[in-house]
Amino acid sequence: MVPHSAPAPTARSSRPALSRLLLTLRPHRQRVALAAACSVLNKLFDLAPPVLIGLAVDVVVKQQQSWLAQFGVASVPGQLTVLAVLSFVIWSAESLFEYLYGVLWRNLAQTVQHELRLEAYDHLQQLEMAFFEAGSSGRLMAILNDDINQLERFLDHGANEILQLITTVLAVGGAMVVLSPGVAGVAFLPIPVILWGSLVFQKRLAPRYEEVRERAGDLSSRLANNLGGMLTIKSFAAEAWEQERLRSDSEAYRLSNRRAIRLSAAFIPLIRFAILFAFLAILVIGGLQAWRGVIAVGSYSFLVFITQRLLWPLTTLGRTLDDYQRAMASTNRVLDLLETPIAIPSGRRGLETPAVAGRLEFQGVRFAYQGRDPLLEGFDLLVPAGTTLGIVGSTGSGKSTIVKLLLRLYAIDRGQILLDGIPIVELKLADLRRAIGLVSQEVFLFHGTVAENIAYGSFGASRAAIERAAELAEASAFIAALPEGLDTVVGERGQRLSGGQRQRIALARAILKNPPVLILDEATAAVDNETEAAIQRSLELITAERTTLVIAHRLSTVRHADRIVVMEQGRIVESGHHDDLLALGGAYTNLWRVQAGLRQDEALQL
Repeated sequence: MVPHSAPAPTARSSRPALSRLLLTLRPHRQRVALAAACSVLNKLFDLAPPVLIGLAVDVVVKQQQSWLAQFGVASVPGQLTVLAVLSFVIWSAESLFEYLYGVLWRNLAQTVQHELRLEAYDHLQQLEMAFFEAGSSGRLMAILNDDINQLERFLDHGANEILQLITTVLAVGGAMVVLSPGVAGVAFLPIPVILWGSLVFQKRLAPRYEEVRERAGDLSSRLANNLGGMLTIKSFAAEAWEQERLRSDSEAYRLSNRRAIRLSAAFIPLIRFAILFAFLAILVIGGLQAWRGVIAVGSYSFLVFITQRLLWPLTTLGRTLDDYQRAMASTNRVLDLLETPIAIPSGRRGLETPAVAGRLEFQGVRFAYQGRDPLLEGFDLLVPAGTTLGIVGSTGSGKSTIVKLLLRLYAIDRGQILLDGIPIVELKLADLRRAIGLVSQEVFLFHGTVAENIAYGSFGASRAAIERAAELAEASAFIAALPEGLDTVVGERGQRLSGGQRQRIALARAILKNPPVLILDEATAAVDNETEAAIQRSLELITAERTTLVIAHRLSTVRHADRIVVMEQGRIVESGHHDDLLALGGAYTNLWRVQAGLRQDEALQL
């Protein structure tokens, strides 16, 4: 068996973020290569105008002895016409490749964003419940939304800017070396300083942006929790308290961003001074060489213009580096989530729901929640197919844990659980869970109509089947009284309905699913006595020839079960029929007397 342990919110990888990102982009390598080629070609054509300026100066100064004249165009007007045509072609090509790289990079960014979000969400759905208990939904939302969006923004612009910067350095540097090695040497002097500074800034920025993303996750978690708990906040008049807690989280996010901004903002001014000294040196040294005739005037004009193209784009390195570090921090968080191991893998054995008889057996099961003593130790339980088992006991005795283990929401430490004699670890998770219908005491309704919530999990159900399920769950009367009946929108988490109404919709959902194994975990806890009696009548029809586990605090809910087990501290202390258990005078009898006594006291008060 897989040991039960609650993992950290996400796994941590020691691999560099860039290498992890490149592995993620591998399925799109052809599109990446095409986009990169368009970025490089666009930059090469963008660097051509200084060449044209140098050629134009050369034509005006040397006329028939110009460089263009060597190609058979002797007249100055003819040479200028050639330059005009070349300018038109170069500008058109530059615009074309700018359009192409824009479309390619942006589409790639959108595709990667879409695929990563779906892949991350699909991976989340396969993680065990312990993962969600160890983390927070707000932080997961920040990863699925903010971090993936940050990566998308980098692919939109940052990748292109880095490629074009590299192309500029290589192309311009090569041209300068050919024309004037001395001037090129001066121009290259600040580049090692800039690169060294970039590495230093990158090393110092990385942890700061990691902190920024962590604070963003904290803030998102706070907002998600508060919006979900608004009723509690209002009922305890805790608005000012929560406002202060949110202010503290938002201030922490602001300060972490400020520390990162303070460092990243200092980068560009320092780079500008390094570039300025190099440009002044080229202006003077190159001018003296042209004055002395060492290089042509056209070449000097080209060098002056191209030096700006080489050095000034380096001032954007700070912004590009800033975007890069933000993207790498987000990449690590997204890919850490994707690499979080799945502690409860699906089995490979298929299971046809109609063929399930529903015999359940727990054999020597041991289970402990993370960081706690074992709750179940050597636990054994047999539920014959088609029978109804009532499970009662005090809070924390392990009643609901049995359900969670049966659904494989948690992994057991030792022993095995069987369905129709088959260990459930061998079954495909989807098939196992399709065979089990759960009505939990914690009812969750999705934002949508009543009909959509009843049909959840049975998405192809007919209207008539939905109405029949609502009728069996004693929900038809209140649904008919709603403004639009089955088409009434229930609101987020079903907040427009009462607790009892939500419970009956959840029961109707399980009835419509028609599973061979039905689990009612405090299914009547939130309904009044009259509704409970009505549901009890329905359960006689629902549970016929179906294996049913009924977990309840109200003993009246389970008194007609085929067998009742009483649990205390993870052990079955009594087992039998209602009348037999009462005759024992043990734990079940005490529970019955307490509940009966409460009802007598209430009757006397009335």
